[in-house]
Amino acid sequence: MMINYFQRVDISAAIVPMTQSTAGAPSYSWNVSEKSLILSSFFWGYVVSQVPAGLLAKRFGAKIVLGTATAVGGILSFFHPMAAASGWESVCVLRILTGLVQGTVYPCVHTLLAKWVPRTERGFLTTGIYSGAQFGTALILVTSGFIFESSLGWPGLFHLSGGLSLAWALLFFWQAANEPATARSITKTEQEYIESLTGSNSSSQSMPVPWMSIFKSPAFYGLLAAHCGFTWGFYTLLTQMPTYMNKVLQLDVKSNAFLSSLPYLAMGVLCLVVSPISDVLTNRGFISITTARKLFNSIGQWGPMACLIGLGYMTADQKTWAILLLTLAVGINAGCSCGYLINHIDLSPNFAGPMMGVTNGIAGVTSIVAPLVVGAILTEEEDPNQWRLVFFITGAIYLVCNTLFVIFGKATVQSWNEPTSMSSTIALRNNFENDSQTISPTTVKDNRF
Repeated sequence: MMINYFQRVDISAAIVPMTQSTAGAPSYSWNVSEKSLILSSFFWGYVVSQVPAGLLAKRFGAKIVLGTATAVGGILSFFHPMAAASGWESVCVLRILTGLVQGTVYPCVHTLLAKWVPRTERGFLTTGIYSGAQFGTALILVTSGFIFESSLGWPGLFHLSGGLSLAWALLFFWQAANEPATARSITKTEQEYIESLTGSNSSSQSMPVPWMSIFKSPAFYGLLAAHCGFTWGFYTLLTQMPTYMNKVLQLDVKSNAFLSSLPYLAMGVLCLVVSPISDVLTNRGFISITTARKLFNSIGQWGPMACLIGLGYMTADQKTWAILLLTLAVGINAGCSCGYLINHIDLSPNFAGPMMGVTNGIAGVTSIVAPLVVGAILTEEEDPNQWRLVFFITGAIYLVCNTLFVIFGKATVQSWNEPTSMSSTIALRNNFENDSQTISPTTVKDNRF
């Protein structure tokens, strides 16, 4: 996740020095609309590849799809400086291609998690893996300032991203396995234990995806709403924060890069804090898994909503408060890692990948729209009043989308998880949490072998 987020975030960090005169690196006179198109173009490709990625991961295995996509994305990173010299349109084309390959990441990772992560450890392990997105974002932002001021200039950031991506892809092909049954590094006992607690099975690759049942499920639409709300807020801040800090808070490039990384570092750390809390609350029977998903998702979306309302009234004279509110707005998003983000696996371990492809694809549309909306609002990037409207719109979307998740969301395995075998479905539902029950640690221990 860290490496793949290098490919996503590098342009958000580099767009500032790319459009300012700096020693040793070329600069370009792109206006606000052109920069908004560059920042949103990644998601044009990202949206298109989501559903195909989930189906490919289910058909051929997530290992080959994810490894190949990361390697191709790394190669594309090397070409960004040359594309910039050709014009902003060329950069948009590269970002679309990068989005196409990056669109495979979440469906593939969800497919792997559904095969590998026991339900009793789903909060901690899944969140730990996905926190790599935040740590990767923080790392690329904090190092970018030093790279920009070095002899490498902003092109060095893309070269670093590309090199690390290729190195990781080679390691992943060598070590990874699609499922416990094909892993060389675990015993047969470990394989059976993992498979008994995931709700997934090796025959699911041959199962047809029950699209009609999925699209008739209210729980699916609650999940979709939460995913869209998170994506709008997260990517609005991700793509616009460096510009906000530079134009409104009047921070230089190096300070901008470091301070822009703080919110994502906070989110990564908080992900590792909230996930064990979620598991403890559910495994010890304090609350149901459904309640836990709604509680933590509410913290992760309504909390940032309040921070953004306050941020809308900050000025350049209130840098400290503005940075604190930005850090909290992004950091508290960590609650969503124990909310909607793992809900696909709750609803259907066998079809978590295709479901993630659908929700991430639809949510990706908001990632296209959000930078364009910001570009339409910000006729003057230095005007805090225009930024206030941006923050208020984002807060309103958080409010509405999470409310829908609270109303319609569930965390029980759905009947269509194994549409070809009703008896298997009943067995699964007996083994897993019903809406009013939680998992018993004692039962898990007794059934381990």
